[in-house]
Amino acid sequence: MNAPVLVLKDSLKRESGTKVHHGNIQASKVVADVIRTTLGPRSMLKMLLDAGGGIIVTNDGNAILRELDVAHPAAKSMIELSRTQDEEVGDGTTSVIVLAGEMLHVAEAFIEKSYHPTVICRAYIKALEDAIAVLDKIAMSIDVNDRATVLGLVKSCIGTKFTSQFGDLIADLAIDATTIVGVDLGQGLREVDIKKYIKVEKVPGGQLEDSKVLKGVMFNKDVVAPGKMKRKIVNPRIILLDCPLEYKKGENQTNAELVREEDWEVLLKLEEEYIENICVQILKFKPDLVITEKGLSDLACHYFSKAGVSAIRRLRKTDNNRIAKACGAVIVNRPDELQESDVGTGAGLFEVKKIGDDFFAFVVDCKEPKACTVLLRGPSKDLLNEVERNLQDAMSVSRNIIKNPKLVPGGGATELTVSATLKQKSATIEGIEKWPYEAAAIAFEAIPRTLAQNCGVNVIRTMTALQGKHANGENAWTGIDGNTGAIADMKESKIWDAYNVKAQTFKTAIEAACMLLRIDDIVSGIKKKQAPGAGPSKPTIETEGDADNEQILPD
Repeated sequence: MNAPVLVLKDSLKRESGTKVHHGNIQASKVVADVIRTTLGPRSMLKMLLDAGGGIIVTNDGNAILRELDVAHPAAKSMIELSRTQDEEVGDGTTSVIVLAGEMLHVAEAFIEKSYHPTVICRAYIKALEDAIAVLDKIAMSIDVNDRATVLGLVKSCIGTKFTSQFGDLIADLAIDATTIVGVDLGQGLREVDIKKYIKVEKVPGGQLEDSKVLKGVMFNKDVVAPGKMKRKIVNPRIILLDCPLEYKKGENQTNAELVREEDWEVLLKLEEEYIENICVQILKFKPDLVITEKGLSDLACHYFSKAGVSAIRRLRKTDNNRIAKACGAVIVNRPDELQESDVGTGAGLFEVKKIGDDFFAFVVDCKEPKACTVLLRGPSKDLLNEVERNLQDAMSVSRNIIKNPKLVPGGGATELTVSATLKQKSATIEGIEKWPYEAAAIAFEAIPRTLAQNCGVNVIRTMTALQGKHANGENAWTGIDGNTGAIADMKESKIWDAYNVKAQTFKTAIEAACMLLRIDDIVSGIKKKQAPGAGPSKPTIETEGDADNEQILPD
């Protein structure tokens, strides 16, 4: 009667119950440990070799995890966290992982005491709501137009990064760039599209101090006929096209049979006239610079250079959009639909410069550019890549401030305040949820604790002192000075964090911890369904033994 029943195939592996919980928690802790040392101003760098053999040296949590190849499913979802954080707010990628790892770590004890995961999750979600409430309470608003405050904020956010040694440089670049491309949406809202309208050009050579934000755009192109066309034009009139200035080729293969020789000449003439026509339509508007995304034939080039117009061809679409935003031109699809309003007159200078061995075209000194290019110079490629990553973070931070001008203290002070408040609240919570709630409160201390570890001070003493200071709630701004490890007032040290970065960090970390705790079964080895009859056919390999017993076919 009781013969074993096989439900799952033999090839499937199934783990369930507490084993899975412990596995997931272990995996998450490992991921958190990988980047734990990259938190704070005294952070270590990680060197990664990617598949192509290139080297990446960075301490940006997201950049590190992006390169890791992880086998464990729970670890994979941890890595997703830092990516989400990077896309949403651009900063706090390391703290998210450290916090989530810690949340899972404290949950482990409850799972061993056979608490139900749902109970733990309920307590965590409650803790999250209260934590956000605390954030709202201690956040202070700032004036976006007060440059010094914003600079201090951006600096403290990228103070943990490699470029902090160059002082205000990166912070300045970031604030300049984001203020240029900010667009008012009305109702006091500002939208900043970093990805579309800020281009970062890395040019090896020179010093880092030569980096600057251009009031306009630059791109890696030269004029079509360098000898004949001007390379420097003041107050240029710019026309942007995205159609080819060459004779249309047939869509498919066209054969034309010509009987008389004169017809051939007519054909050639038609092509030339077609191009001349387009050029005349464009030249009517007296442009100084014509830029097209597509091809530009020799003939068109000749007409332009004769009229003293510089032309640039085959420009990337994204670059073209940026030029349009910078000088106020409209990209035109058909030359015969050009209007005066499509001509961009906002630029103050067009010139082609040679930097290193490449020619770069600059459209700069624009009146009210809504797009810009950040030019980064530096000794080596690796260094430039790292600077670019830091700049991305800095720009995200300044974007967040423009969108939501509220600050919370940095240096672990926010986490400690949240932790202390939650500990006091946990006394009022009834029933079984009280303990996981308190554990969540303790888990928040992971961030200041890690900061203290990375400074190399006595962790236990520092943490106890800080907890004491926060427990009686005298000053919510007491935290760790990440450089010295001393306990300091964050308001005086000017160590801030953006409110929405913190809020996002807490939300992402706790929600992820809940999700991983809810997993109680991992079934691995699921095959993709194959079409019937399309089973994997193994190629048969003949060995020497088979060769003898082959039947010889009759002729």
